Amino acid sequence: MNIDISPPLNFLTTKMVVPTVKLNNGCTIPIVGLGTWKSKPGEVKQAVVEAITAGYRHIDCAFAYGNEEEVGAGIKQKIDDGTVTRNDLFITSKVWNTFHSFNKVEEAIRQSLKNLGLDYLDLYLIHWPLGYQENTVHFPKDDEGKFIFSDVDYLETWKGLEHCAKLGLTKSIGMSNFNSLQLKRILENATIKPVVNQVECHPYLNNSKLIQFCKEHDIVVTAYSPLGSPDRPWAKPEDPVIFEDPKLKELAQKYNRSPVQIILRFQTQRGVVVIPKSVTKERIVDNLNCTDFELTEEDVKYIETFDCNGRVCALDWVKDHPYYPFNVEF
Repeated sequence: MNIDISPPLNFLTTKMVVPTVKLNNGCTIPIVGLGTWKSKPGEVKQAVVEAITAGYRHIDCAFAYGNEEEVGAGIKQKIDDGTVTRNDLFITSKVWNTFHSFNKVEEAIRQSLKNLGLDYLDLYLIHWPLGYQENTVHFPKDDEGKFIFSDVDYLETWKGLEHCAKLGLTKSIGMSNFNSLQLKRILENATIKPVVNQVECHPYLNNSKLIQFCKEHDIVVTAYSPLGSPDRPWAKPEDPVIFEDPKLKELAQKYNRSPVQIILRFQTQRGVVVIPKSVTKERIVDNLNCTDFELTEEDVKYIETFDCNGRVCALDWVKDHPYYPFNVEF
């Protein structure tokens, strides 16, 4: 994996220059991006504006987040004021579970492009390997509140992504929440190789085996919920918060950094892309400034011992789907 460590500061702009990771198709992805899952209406536009102003060039979106139009408004503002051009940015979105059949994939990406006000995406992902009933609401449920599944094979969905790439609607394609067996099946049938697998990854779920599998197949891993998503809708008051872990606080003191920066540096030092979500200017800046210091090899290994299989986005309510990804080790 090729990581380009640029000088930490561009002295003409005094903004961080974010290192990039080279994808297997020759494109590059900034190793730190802004996540937009759970960013509330009325907040996410300003978060995108603040992020791009601070030096972010990578914005991670998804149709299912319901905020792509506001994200697009933030992007447009920073392009219009001359801060960036479209070519400076790396924009990701994802095809939702109700658009898994071949023809629906193109419909989905065109809707996301319209929402975002863009002509193309830099990366388009299958959000989940499992599909829901199509031509209905985006979260279809029966009278008992159970999700209604479709039987569309994710291989068909992948063919739809390949079609979108050939049309020039996205430069790169990949997946999210795929396990190693599902990835292997894609690799055996793909005509365009996936460049990224975006998965939950943090010190309590470090996903080392899946990361190694992806490295062996030249697929970059992006860590979503890299801080453990303490604001997830189903969080319980007693659930642990990773960046309040005393062990991480000790490491933060050692490096004179915040616990959040230690967590993010742990990932980026492993070559894992991170997309922490925030709508607070100070935290947005703090999250970006996580690549200009180095953890010792011993401390990286120490953080790896924090793993407790602490998955917070398990989607237990759809674990009976035939393509549910978390029934295997990795």
